[in-house]
Formats: sequence, C-alpha cells, structure tokens
Amino acid sequence: MNLTSAGRLDFEQVMPSVINEFVPPGWTGLLLAGLAAAFVGTFSGTLNAAQAYAVNDLYMKYINPKAPNSRIAMVNYGTGVVIVILSMVLGVFAQNVNSLLQWIVSALYGSYVASNMLKWYWWRFNSHGYFWGMVTGLVPALVIPLLWPDVLPLYYFPHLLGVSVAGCLLGTFLTKPTDEETLKSFYRNVRPWGAWGPIRKLVEAEDPKFERNRGFKRDMVNVFVGMIWQTAVALAILAVASVFLKKNWYDNLPAQ
Repeated sequence: MNLTSAGRLDFEQVMPSVINEFVPPGWTGLLLAGLAAAFVGTFSGTLNAAQAYAVNDLYMKYINPKAPNSRIAMVNYGTGVVIVILSMVLGVFAQNVNSLLQWIVSALYGSYVASNMLKWYWWRFNSHGYFWGMVTGLVPALVIPLLWPDVLPLYYFPHLLGVSVAGCLLGTFLTKPTDEETLKSFYRNVRPWGAWGPIRKLVEAEDPKFERNRGFKRDMVNVFVGMIWQTAVALAILAVASVFLKKNWYDNLPAQ
C-alpha cells in the first residue's frame, strides 16, 4: 500500500489504501455510503446543537427575546452557515486528523467536562457557573496550542480541568441560585444523583409520598453492562447483555 503523502509517510492514508486495494468494487460503494451516512449523522447533530446554543441561549435571550418565528428561522439558518464556514477554515489550518483528535479528547474535554458534569449532580450549580466554567476552559484550550505548539495536549488536560472547575465555582457562588420552583420541578421529574439534599427535603416536605431514586448500584451496573452491549461485536455477548438489561433495568423502570 502507498502510505506516502507529500513525500512523507502518512498513516492517515491507511484506510483509503485498504479500501482501494482490498475491498471489491460493490462493497467499496456500500462502505463509502456507510461512512458518508455516519459523517452526515454526526455532523448534523453537532451543527444543530451549535445552532441551538447560539439562537436559544444568546439571540432569543439577550438580543431579541420577542423575535417572530420567521426571524428566528433566518437567524438559525445564518448561524448554521457561519458555523460551517468557520469549521471549514479551521479544517484548512489543521495539520492532520490526529492533531485534531488529540486537541478534542485532551484540551477540549478538559475545558467543558466540569460544567457538563456539575449541571446534573449539584443543586446549587446555575447557568452562570456553567457559562463561566465553559469560557474559562475553552479560551485557554484555544490559546495554549498557539503559545506552546510542541506540547502534547494530553499534558495540559489537568490544568484546563482545574481552571474550568474554578470558573464553575466562581460563576456559581458569585451569582444567585436557580429559582427553587424550577429546581424542585427538575428534581421531581429527573430524580438525579449527587448533592441534591436541600431540594430533596423541600420536595419531600410538600409531598411526603415522594420517593427518591435508590437504585444507584443497579444503575451503575447497568451503565457498565450497557457499554459492553453498545460496543459488542459478537451476537452472543449482545444477546446476554440485552437480557441482563431487560431484567435489571427495563423491568425495574417506574410505571408512568
């Protein structure tokens, strides 16, 4: 297989070379169609999420809260176009897929994992904490590779995580907590794990029959088995995991 690109060995040429050399023509088309479908599915989900953040959390909340549906639709389309163009520009300057992957799983994960974890497990965490946790993590994640391009992104993962956690805490404690009624409604419907004691007591005071979720161990086992089930290749493993989840998870869901 020819793995050279621009006069040097490029391991990103492995898959194209394998497809070109060893996959029959009919299967090549099917394989490419599957890869294209996977790309479109992933791309559309990420793009829709970015548009939702920009339109719902910024435009409709701070810029034009009373915007009609026609204006919201136009802003949504325009935001999508801008995001796609910016993504293409970033792609042009990317060295290779591995460099992007290293940045995403090391720097980018360290910058937003704190905000996206605390929002489920801590009652006091509010939108300001989420925002500043994201900002204090994302800005260094974008700047550090420019200042120290030779440093492996994995090495500054803990530093970005620490800065992001500090941003979460400062943004949360320097602002007012979320309205109690909103928190109680969320806790009743979701029944999350974590530090929700004060809200749980308020809910139980209003509804003595309310039962908190006590299936933590079962849920953790289900998560572990669910990961095996999701990634299993052998049908036997998939079948066993499915039966386990049916008995230990699905059959134990509360009646609606």
